Amino acid sequence: MIDLTAAEVAHLTGGRLTADPGRVHGPVVIDSRKAGPGGLFVALAGDRSDGHDHAVGAVRAGAQLVLAGREVDDVPCVVVDDVAHALGLLAAEHLRRLRAAGDLRVVAVTGSVGKTTTKDLLGQVLASSGETVMPEASFNNEIGLPLTVLEASPSTRFLVLEMGAAAIGELTYLTGIAPPDVSIVLVVGSAHLGGFGGIESVARAKSEIVTGLAPGGVAVLNADDHRVVAMRDVAPGRVVTYGTVRDATVRARDVRTDDGGHVSFSMLVDGTATPVSLRLVGEHHLTNALATASAALELGVPVEEVARRLASAGAVSPHRMAVTDRPDGVTVIDDSYNANPDSMRAALKALAVMAGRERRSVAVLGEMLELGPDAREAHDEIGRLAVRLNVKLLVVVGAGASGIADGATQEGSWGDEVVEVADVAAASAFLAGELRDGDVVLVKSSNGSGLWRLADELAAGSVAS
Repeated sequence: MIDLTAAEVAHLTGGRLTADPGRVHGPVVIDSRKAGPGGLFVALAGDRSDGHDHAVGAVRAGAQLVLAGREVDDVPCVVVDDVAHALGLLAAEHLRRLRAAGDLRVVAVTGSVGKTTTKDLLGQVLASSGETVMPEASFNNEIGLPLTVLEASPSTRFLVLEMGAAAIGELTYLTGIAPPDVSIVLVVGSAHLGGFGGIESVARAKSEIVTGLAPGGVAVLNADDHRVVAMRDVAPGRVVTYGTVRDATVRARDVRTDDGGHVSFSMLVDGTATPVSLRLVGEHHLTNALATASAALELGVPVEEVARRLASAGAVSPHRMAVTDRPDGVTVIDDSYNANPDSMRAALKALAVMAGRERRSVAVLGEMLELGPDAREAHDEIGRLAVRLNVKLLVVVGAGASGIADGATQEGSWGDEVVEVADVAAASAFLAGELRDGDVVLVKSSNGSGLWRLADELAAGSVAS
């Protein structure tokens, strides 16, 4: 929430003020429906909607000023050449002023998988130690991050930021807006390979969150990922590591997974072991929990409190390993927000654990997007893994995911174990006649594939057994 004069907004963004409405002291939003009294409406022109068309409505709803790329009749505007860039300038100055006036600490997280879950864990673990601001959903780009920064106020103690990148240089831009006091790197994996061109370019891009640390900041690096831990060589200051390897600063040992897919472990810090049990489902959340713990310790949370708060933390953002036990005996694992080969493997392993020997495992898988020329091979490998994990029924949705079916067939699946359907509607119709009491159903794909709609239907019981 900002508190500036309209003239200051114009000066900070390099814009031209068309009319002076006085002081701007409210929320900064890009959705006119969320405009509030005294706030700033940012008029972004997108592929589907142009914010300038909604500027009048935003002002009627209470917005004091509009940040725009062109003048809008009868609306007080600051007109700039690049609205997104101006938003970043405004956020950077807002954060600078908050830091100068108080004890605000910024913690940022990046990685090919796990960013949003780790962000959610951080928000829950830090909230008991002071007012904490974190993004809604996956606000992790050049628009979402500044909007999150602008939510902070003088009473904010912790600002948790998720930083995503699809190309080299993007994290440098984001850390330029909000240099972190603590930077977390989770995993260097195969997400967005189509944009990066190779795994080493992914590593280089993720390292920008380390080189972009604020003076005196600390890098928190995954010791189990050799590309991540190598980033210690470019860190401008202190480095803390986490993982299962014996030289990690924060180490997990005695890792166990129960029948429900929940992980427990001993967290070893300075020679003292503290037991931790997670509510989250999936062994892969061990990495997210260790990263969260390492950052929280650096921010002054005692180790016993870290363990207690991790144990009570749950899933916050939708469509990320959300488990629903339906009255008809079907369990739905909704991990449909996004997908890449690493997260697909983790989700399939969680499915296998939860189904065990007693229940039928059903994997409903869609396309993994943005994988570039390796997409076919990546989908093929997922199909083969499904067979090796003894998934009982594999439902492949959409032509873009057909490589999953091919891989499963080549690995040795036969008969009716693999079913290909054209789209979400066809998958829904098939499952309505196929699911039965006791099934454990995983729904997983990239968000753009639309399988989240099917996951919602399954969780709500609209697709019944």
